[in-house]
Amino acid sequence: MAFWNRMKPMDGGAAQEGRRLRASLSWPHLTALGVGAIVGTGIYTLIGEGAARAGPAVILSFAIAGAVCVCAALAYAEMATMIPASGSAYTYTYAVLGELAAWVIGWTLILEYTVVCSAVAVGWSGYATGFLDGMGVHLPLALTSGLATGGLINLPAVAITLAVAALLAAGTRESATVNAVLVGLKIAALLVFVAVAAPHFDPARFHPFMPYGFAAHDQGGMTRGVMGAAALIFFAFYGFDAVSTAAEEAKNPARDLTIGIIGSMAICTVLYMVIAAAALGATPFAAFAASHEPLSFVLESLGKPDAARIIAGAAVVAIPTVILAFMYGQSRIFFGMARDGLLPETMSRVSARTGSPVIMVAFTAALVALVAGVFPLGKIAEVANAGTLAAFIAVAVCMLVMRRRDPARARPFRAPAAWLVGPLAIGGCVYLFFSLASVTREIFVAWNAIGLGAYFLYARTHSRLARVGG
Repeated sequence: MAFWNRMKPMDGGAAQEGRRLRASLSWPHLTALGVGAIVGTGIYTLIGEGAARAGPAVILSFAIAGAVCVCAALAYAEMATMIPASGSAYTYTYAVLGELAAWVIGWTLILEYTVVCSAVAVGWSGYATGFLDGMGVHLPLALTSGLATGGLINLPAVAITLAVAALLAAGTRESATVNAVLVGLKIAALLVFVAVAAPHFDPARFHPFMPYGFAAHDQGGMTRGVMGAAALIFFAFYGFDAVSTAAEEAKNPARDLTIGIIGSMAICTVLYMVIAAAALGATPFAAFAASHEPLSFVLESLGKPDAARIIAGAAVVAIPTVILAFMYGQSRIFFGMARDGLLPETMSRVSARTGSPVIMVAFTAALVALVAGVFPLGKIAEVANAGTLAAFIAVAVCMLVMRRRDPARARPFRAPAAWLVGPLAIGGCVYLFFSLASVTREIFVAWNAIGLGAYFLYARTHSRLARVGG
């Protein structure tokens, strides 16, 4: 069979001995994994960058990005429960659209997850540095910024990356339990922010509501407008796809994945809208837009330094849950590609003691630390968004193709109004993709050109399906 038509069985195929992940997670773990991935640098940090691009209308940017993600989440829930195997969008694409398309999506997910982890690590570094400054400990610029921003290496970002990797290597259930505790702390801190900021809400701060217009456009070297901000803070919403990478480790995939994916999106959408409204109503957007710690800045400007320290402290402790969720997802996508032979199969070994793909975790950590140590947050986040949008489009396409190809197939979760939800997810993601800065799209295309070279030089002939004549 031609390489572009090679397709995995819908059940994912039998896992090789020593390469099967242990089913140890239930829906509370998966919901916490999703919330942990979604609520993080996006709301703690990128709300400031979003406000700089859209003004008070950043709240509309949140709504648009959230609506697109809800449609994509419904498609993910349907595909994840149909194909409960490790690998997320890569695995679904392999089973529905074939090996070449799957490689493109897998390669794209490598970009997405690696860059997301790096962006969050950089965002965490800003909060950690600010927290230490408040404690009287001042780190030099050379050790808190990468080469692109005038420093030498972002050492806090590298350190947190390695710490999270060590936790993941210790075991899936153990890291999921720690994640759930930290997610609870993170949400509690955000509710403190809302409680303190809400009494200072002033509707006048929402006028003019849309100072930079609706459509994305370049102004002063920055992509501005509601859609320009939405294309960036889209980063703040995704994360539910990390839940789908845990499909193979879910005890009851049909129930647990549905609750984890949709539940985490519902919780976070409500939380984001409330926090954005509180921040915008309490402080002029221009004041906190330039801050690396916008929520803490808002509280400081309101004369609430103790509450600001709580927010900063909670961010330092809890933002690593995002790194944990995405590094977990990245290692599982790498794992799935290696188990299929598209990457070296020796990398898909699973530790008999912890049930974790330790080699993949270590490899992922090295990549993330390299990117986080060098690049600034804004550029990292935009590049991550390009990869995510491509993956969301692929999953929505897979859902629609399967509705047409095999309508009678059992679907433990059926996306409502699939022929409306699917096209909305695809159209929304395409629009957001072209709202990204042109240089971001160029980096995305260049990355995939490199990926196609890697496929034809290595993966096409080393694929397990190629070796068995599939």
